[in-house]
Formats: sequence, C-alpha cells, structure tokens
Amino acid sequence: MLGTTVLIASTLVPQMGGSHGDKARVIQSLLFMSGVNTLLQTWFGSRLPVVMGGSIAFYISVLSTINDYTDRSFSSEHERFTYTIRTIQGSLIVSSFVNIFLGYSKAWGNLTRFFSPIVIVPVVSMVGLGLFTRGFPQLANCVEIGLPMLILLVVVQQYLKRIVHPAVGHILERFALLMCIGVIWAFAAILTVAGAYNTTKEDTQLSCRTDRSYLMSSAPWIKVPYPFQWGTPIFRASHVFGMMGAALVSSAESTGTFFAAARLSGATPPPAHVLSRSIGLQGISMLLEGIFGSVVGTTASVENVGLLGLTHIGSRRVVQISCAFMIFFSIFGKFGAFFASIPLPIFAAIYCLLFGIVAAVGISFIQFANNNSIRNLYVLGLSLFLGISVSQYFVGNTTVDGHGPVRTNAGWFNGILNTIFSSPPTVAIIVGTLLDNTLDAKHTANDRGIPWWVPFQNRKGDVRNDEFYSLPLRINEYMPTRFL
Repeated sequence: MLGTTVLIASTLVPQMGGSHGDKARVIQSLLFMSGVNTLLQTWFGSRLPVVMGGSIAFYISVLSTINDYTDRSFSSEHERFTYTIRTIQGSLIVSSFVNIFLGYSKAWGNLTRFFSPIVIVPVVSMVGLGLFTRGFPQLANCVEIGLPMLILLVVVQQYLKRIVHPAVGHILERFALLMCIGVIWAFAAILTVAGAYNTTKEDTQLSCRTDRSYLMSSAPWIKVPYPFQWGTPIFRASHVFGMMGAALVSSAESTGTFFAAARLSGATPPPAHVLSRSIGLQGISMLLEGIFGSVVGTTASVENVGLLGLTHIGSRRVVQISCAFMIFFSIFGKFGAFFASIPLPIFAAIYCLLFGIVAAVGISFIQFANNNSIRNLYVLGLSLFLGISVSQYFVGNTTVDGHGPVRTNAGWFNGILNTIFSSPPTVAIIVGTLLDNTLDAKHTANDRGIPWWVPFQNRKGDVRNDEFYSLPLRINEYMPTRFL
C-alpha cells in the first residue's frame, strides 16, 4: 500500500502547493481511509480478501482542479493547497453518489450479467497490463536498486525454495517479499549514507536515496485524521463532472480486480448482486474520503491481489488484520514515514511480478471458452489491443495540467471522456461487452462459455456462492434480498 500511496502524494501534493508536512498528512489520510474502506469491503462489500487503496484514475480530474487554481493569487502556497484540496473534497463527495446509485440500484450488477469468460479475459488482463508504466519504467529510474530487487525476489521466492528443506521453502514462499525488501532497502540506505548519489541528477536522487521523501522530519508523531480537517468542502460543477468519470473508471477497475481476487483465493466468480453491493459500498467509501480529505478516491488494489498469487495466502482475516497496520501507520506518523522512505524503484520491481500475475489470471479465464473459435479470438484480440492502444493514446496526449485529447467547449464533457478512455480496463469492458453480445451471441453461447458462467451469476445458481459471499453475523437472514 505504501508504494502507491507515497507515489500519489509525492506527485500531486507539490503541484497543489503543499509542503512536506502537507504531504505527510495526505499520506496519513490516504492510509487511514484505505484501512477503513478495506474493513468495510471485506465485511459488507465483496467479502473477498481485497485491499482498497488510492486510485490513479483520479489523476486527470485532480490535475484539472490544480490547474484552475495555478494562476489565481493566494496569500501563500499553503492557502492554495488547502483551497485546492477542499475543492477535491467537494468533487469526491458529489461524485460518490454515482457509485452509490450504480451499486444499490443494481444497475452495475445488471451490466455484469452481459459479461462472459470472453469479456473477463481482457478486462482482468488490462487491470494488470494497463499499469505497465509503474513497472520497469519506474524501476529503470534507479536500476542499481530496482533490478537487484527484481532478480533477488524471483530467485528467493521461486528457485531457492525448491532446493532447501520443505519447511524453509514454505517460509520463503510466504515471506520472501519482506526479506528481499529489507535487504535491498538496507543496500539503498548504505549507498545513500556512503554518498553514492551526492553528485547525481535531482531525479536520480529522488528515486534512489532513502532520505528524499522528507517525511521523517515533517510527519507528526501522532495525528488522527478527522472529518473536514482541511476546511469546508468547495463544490464546483466543472470539477464534479470530471470526478464522476473517475468514479466510473474506479468501478470498472475494481470489478476486474474482484474477478482476479476471486480466482486467486479459490472463490467462485463474484455474482452480480455481490458486485452491485461492493460498488455501492465503494461509493460510500468515496463519500467518506471526501469528508476526511483524501486527494483521490479508492479502488481495489491490484498489487495486493497479485500478492495473493505470490504468497498463496487468500485469507480474508489476514487482509482485515493488515487494516490495523494501515490505521496504526496513519495515526502514528513517524512509523508510517519510516516505511515510506523505501525508494519507489523497489516497489516498481515488486509491481513487475504482481501486475504480471494479475494479467496472467485474466488470461486463464479463456480455458472456460472455446480457444479455437475465430469469433472468440477476434473479440479477445480487439479488446486487448484497443484496451492498451486507446488508453495509451489518451494518456500520451494528456498535458501536465490535465487536458486530454477531447477538447470541446464543454469542460465537464472533456473531463468525463478523457478520464474514461485513459483507463485500459474501462476501454476493454466497453469494447469486449459490445462485441461479445452483438457478434452472433445466441448461436455461440457454448463457445463463449455461457453454460459454465451463468450459475455463478445467480444468487442460488451455485451452492458455493453463499459460502463465499454471504454477509457476516447472519445479516442475510434479517435483510430483504433486494438490499443484499
């Protein structure tokens, strides 16, 4: 969680005019809300062992908000920061009702009924492959740290466990990631103290040094995030519409991540009613984030789903216990700041493995459909290619101030379209669902894997659905089914 959280804060807060202290408080708020939202999602939402974390899908709308206040005069940079984040708060609060409506009206669940294994393959694969820029490109910013981390993790986690005693191999499989982070982090600290980066470029120092986050000195010892900590939210229609597009994107990305998590944890594919309530609860989480002052909304964490495959631990309880650590690090800032000093190339090396596992899980869904059908290959190929190509075009042509390729006179319209088409999973959902349900769909049901898929999409279609997704404390028995 720290890698993505620090990346979001380090990218956005300086552009908002915030200081290192502001960045530390933003990180604390993001971690606190991640812990709370993960608890809510594992208890009352998807019920899958999925961690909820900050989403980069909100970047474009946040950058647009930042740009609107760049030329306005403020008495200080800190005032510009607080004014900007209060506007972001207002946009998050209003846009949260998009997910709440989509979820609790069951509109999102009804949409997912049009999915088949042919649609799920590109959607889940794009959840992993769509984040390729956070892998080796960031690793290469400090290759002397990132590359050893990648090689060491593969060797220890996959090769070394096969030549040692089975009991030791079991430990390596579970804890190789933590061990490798400790070793490479110590190596990076030694290089920093030894002065290896004293004369290098500023960008290299930011990526390689362990003391460039400035969080240890600026983070408070104890600081409890509280509602409206930055002030009263500011509501502006032009920013709200852009944030609504990000809310839609976060729903699409979370849906693909939920399917990957279910596959890796041994659960049945999440039924439509489970996806509806999880997206609705994600909207409530976004509402809380607006109230508590996060700079972005949350989505299901792809890297932590990849960790399910890497460690073979698919326990909901483990994820819930980890929430205690998130909340602890968010309140006791010095502890969180200490771990946040891990250089980002170390996280990038980890992402190369974790995102790859998620992408491979998506490909594995093809086994439930006919691999030899030219019709299926057509839908898969076009969905996969356009998912990467269209989103890369929009990202590559988006300026630093958040203006994308769609530039009409209606700013709200630009924000929605630029955000939606910058997301690979969202593009894959649009293209895959449209093609799969219009290209000779009725006569190719068996080739599409529909007979295998349909039982999992109904509440009583498979006896295992209730085993995996029923709410705790026998809540199901006391609530009307339309609310479940």
